[in-house]
Amino acid sequence: MTSAAVDALLAPRAGWWGTVWPLPWWLFGATALAWVALRAREKTGPTPPPGCARSDWEQAA
Repeated sequence: MTSAAVDALLAPRAGWWGTVWPLPWWLFGATALAWVALRAREKTGPTPPPGCARSDWEQAA
């Protein structure tokens, strides 16, 4: 978002700016997809046996 604001307000003339300014948006999308995939993998993992005491950290997840 900062790079979009710089692009809108300052209009940089550097030749490489056209490649760099959308980079944070692509990184955000890639991070979101990676989080979704890893969270789905975590949730489909094996469940603990009945009566097993789970830690607070595992229970919160």
